[in-house]
Amino acid sequence: MPIINLNSGKYFNSTSGLSILHAAELANLNMPYSCKTGRCSACKCRVLSGSTYAMHPETGLSQTDKAEGWILSCVRAAETDLFLEVEDLGGLELPAIKTLPCRISQIERLAQDVIGVSLRLPPTADFSFIPGQYIDIIGPNSIRRSYSLANADFISKTLELHIRELPGGQMSEYWFNQAKINDLLRLNGPLGTFFLREIADRDLIFLATGTGIAPVKSMLESLSLRKDNRRPRSTKVLWGGRSIEDLYFNVNEVPGDFTFTPVLSRPSGNWSGAKGYVQEILLNYKQDLKNAVVYACGSNNMIQSAKSLLIASGLSSRNFYADAFVSSGTH
Repeated sequence: MPIINLNSGKYFNSTSGLSILHAAELANLNMPYSCKTGRCSACKCRVLSGSTYAMHPETGLSQTDKAEGWILSCVRAAETDLFLEVEDLGGLELPAIKTLPCRISQIERLAQDVIGVSLRLPPTADFSFIPGQYIDIIGPNSIRRSYSLANADFISKTLELHIRELPGGQMSEYWFNQAKINDLLRLNGPLGTFFLREIADRDLIFLATGTGIAPVKSMLESLSLRKDNRRPRSTKVLWGGRSIEDLYFNVNEVPGDFTFTPVLSRPSGNWSGAKGYVQEILLNYKQDLKNAVVYACGSNNMIQSAKSLLIASGLSSRNFYADAFVSSGTH
């Protein structure tokens, strides 16, 4: 039975055929994760000693990552005792993951291919989450899909989702053609570790594409609830889409002190705002990245490009957090 040692000093046992991440969860240790399918890189850690094997392809890693010893804990298992370099979530206690019933209380068309959905939980539901986390929705025929939460608290016993239509998607068929008010669904969560770490007196930067703005909205709203000595020095939000229709709500209506830059990659002729991609526009600001912390959410292409460009421009790799939206059962 391999022993997995972390650079934080913590350790746990594993067994054959069990992913490193799953083994950590069974030992009640928190390690970073998101998609659990090997396609994002939220659970990336580096093997300092020992050997592992891949249970599924690690498409979230570059060839350079692999050459440097990085693995994805969600799809890697231990062959021998291991010593891993991995982000330490410290003594943070993540909210309990639960499966609960919920009903649709509102469906709002936000764009041609995006709807906003409000879910109502039972008045007695004991549920909490950290802004930035996501939930799985279990719909008709037990179809399961993941969606980031767009609200910052659970005071009203409702949860807000932003859902983009995927042509031919089974769950999209339900959401856009069948769903109605008061439908009964189930949720499982909260899930993921895409949430704010230590940001006091830092330059906080959010990069989003598409419905990746949902968890950014959640985290932005939460900033106003922080004490002054726990708030960032500055906050920037860059949200990108192809056309103006993709920017489906007014980010400036979110309470808080931040600057917002909408970015279009394929704008019409009368667009006078930023043109291109969010990561490139950020670099145009000549932002000093040494004091920055970046949270990127949206397409995997944006995230991989942003990570490469920003680290090459002075951002510490430890200060880049991402949640990639990938298809088929993941958000």
